[in-house]
Amino acid sequence: MGKRILVQRRGRGSPTFKASTHKRVAPARYPNLSNINIMDAVLKGQVIELIHDPGRGAPLAHIELETGERCYTVAPEGVHEGQIIEVGGKASINVGNILPVGAIPEGTTICNIEALPSDGGKLARSSGAYATIISHTPEGTLVSLPSGKTRYINDLCLATIGVVAASGRIEKPFVKAGKKFHLMRAKGHKYPRVRGRAMIAALHPFGSGRRGARKPTMVSRNAPPGRKVGLIAAKRAGRRKKE
Repeated sequence: MGKRILVQRRGRGSPTFKASTHKRVAPARYPNLSNINIMDAVLKGQVIELIHDPGRGAPLAHIELETGERCYTVAPEGVHEGQIIEVGGKASINVGNILPVGAIPEGTTICNIEALPSDGGKLARSSGAYATIISHTPEGTLVSLPSGKTRYINDLCLATIGVVAASGRIEKPFVKAGKKFHLMRAKGHKYPRVRGRAMIAALHPFGSGRRGARKPTMVSRNAPPGRKVGLIAAKRAGRRKKE
């Protein structure tokens, strides 16, 4: 019986390849406000504390609303403990306030945007990420996302005013491999990552030092676990031509 290659061992889900999710604080979600008319409402809340969540680059803000409901959301830059924030369509346009995108003026910088109403926030959530309101249209609010793409968002989707905190996180080098290892361990990523071509043929489909033994790097979506490595079900080969 041969040895399972790295991809097969990772797929089994043994503790070596699992993220230590029991250390996570809480999911970052907006409170469920579907029972009120969010466009005409304004609720006040307070930032109780700012918390580090293992495996997440941005800090979390623990917020308590005047209704007694509590939630954890991605903290924007400039928010501090004890700050009073407002939630709703009638809230002021200040950093940290949470409004429906349909009530936010054009040109405003926002983050932690819901893709669908009441989904808790899906877009522009990584440290330093932000999106910009371009215009309000009958189809919805046109938003420029961090990738540069534009997208129509439902006017009732919530977003936070400002830029996600910890924007300079990736500017400091790791210096030591051990620090990088612990970061990847918190995320559940295998580290260090070795190229398949650097391995021997017994440990990877792309392995072997013989140049003639190289295989195509694109594989079928239906390839078995030992062969499903490289560019899986790629739509195209090579670089995209400039239009």
